[in-house]
Amino acid sequence: MDRFTSMAVFAKAVEAGSFSAAGNALSMSSQMVGKHVRLLEDHLGVQLINRTTRRQSVTEIGRSYYERVRTILAEVEAAEVLAAETRATPRGRIRVNAPVTFGAHELANVLPDYLAAHPEVDVELSLSDRVVDLVDEGYDAVFRVGPLADSSLIARPLRPMTFTVCAAPAYLAVHGHPARPADLQNHESLGFMHGNTRDQWRFAGPDGLETVELSYRFLANNGQALLTAALAGLGIMLQPSSLVLSEIEAGRLVRLLPDYEPPPRVMHILYAPDRRITPKLRSFVDFALARFG
Repeated sequence: MDRFTSMAVFAKAVEAGSFSAAGNALSMSSQMVGKHVRLLEDHLGVQLINRTTRRQSVTEIGRSYYERVRTILAEVEAAEVLAAETRATPRGRIRVNAPVTFGAHELANVLPDYLAAHPEVDVELSLSDRVVDLVDEGYDAVFRVGPLADSSLIARPLRPMTFTVCAAPAYLAVHGHPARPADLQNHESLGFMHGNTRDQWRFAGPDGLETVELSYRFLANNGQALLTAALAGLGIMLQPSSLVLSEIEAGRLVRLLPDYEPPPRVMHILYAPDRRITPKLRSFVDFALARFG
């Protein structure tokens, strides 16, 4: 008989408490269960289970052997699951949520590559700057910017999100260039409204971290709206670099305060813990880590 099968039968006999109960669980006779146990005992040269007509009890060496066998069986099962997942083709619909600016200007740009690599997967992308509930709202994965609250979700770190301060040449021609963060208090600033309105901009400069208190004539809860306002010469904005890079390269916006960097914000991809993560989710998480890790 196969020794691995005998080990599995022995473990079930210990867990079930009797040969007959183990036989019922394994769909075999109690006599066959006993045969597997005897074969193991003969091979090992020790008695694993004391047996009488009325009861059975696990010996001291039997208990130690059972603990090792249980670990081996768990490792074999995990290896088989991994092999099955590797063979499985990702398929089905994956629902993803991401912040608006990151989702529109970075994630959406690379999703065609993911879909081309996985033709049997569909992606449903929802963009929102609010903190969604992954489980209650039925998302497979969410991208989140900023510190994470304690939760049971699995969080895989991505590269931090960087930010840039900029304004249109037309605005700067009238109001001039700020030389340091404190000068922003004398300028028109465009504010991003999300949750509690942020009225502070922070910068890491030659003298350390600086914080500037600002008031806004124009607030929006969408980066694209702020970009439109900045291009129209309405004021200075602080937004993710991915939103403004092409406009700066084209000369429609000018980067300001080059010696002062807004601190980047941490970013993660989150998904629910699952011992057997689906192939479609694994493929998407691996893709996100490769592109944004």
